[in-house]
Amino acid sequence: MSSSNETGPTGPAAPATSTDDAILDAAAHLVVHLGVQRTQLAEIARRAGVSRPTVYRRWPDVRAVIGALLTREIRRTQEQVVLTGEDREAFVDAVVEVAVRLRDHPVIGALLHSDTITEYVVERLGTSQRGLLDAIGAAVLQGQRHGSIRAGEPTEMAAMVLLIAQSTVQSHRMVAQLLPEQAWRRELARALNGYLAP
Repeated sequence: MSSSNETGPTGPAAPATSTDDAILDAAAHLVVHLGVQRTQLAEIARRAGVSRPTVYRRWPDVRAVIGALLTREIRRTQEQVVLTGEDREAFVDAVVEVAVRLRDHPVIGALLHSDTITEYVVERLGTSQRGLLDAIGAAVLQGQRHGSIRAGEPTEMAAMVLLIAQSTVQSHRMVAQLLPEQAWRRELARALNGYLAP
């Protein structure tokens, strides 16, 4: 975080934002309020206060903008959760917390209810997922060195942890009546602990 004493003509200056962030913020608003299918590039540009060519210089179409938005939101969510220890329990707690935040994220929730996300979550390994895999793999290796995570190839184990957490996030609404909040968290943690325990 940073602070500034600068003020604008009518009070404190708004935080500086990059053009990319302005465009992605506009896309996020439209995805949440209009849905993915009704989000158009012209409206993204208008809401961001930029021209359509400005958007096109960065992304070729709306799908690419949404892909970048998904990557940004997952990365930001991941960065908000701090691993508090080197052991399996701290790692599982962090994975569950990231899963909960992604599950409840308004943009990701809107994307989960559209066909658009299938390409980014099911059909290919995207930038956001690669970032999660790197972080999970590093934490698995750390837990192995600590002795609280079983032996195995960290990259392969990271992929399975991602699949477990991702499928739980994607399907949570389907089982919400069977798994209220605390049960959902508890059972996801139990599944991950059972998979990772020595």
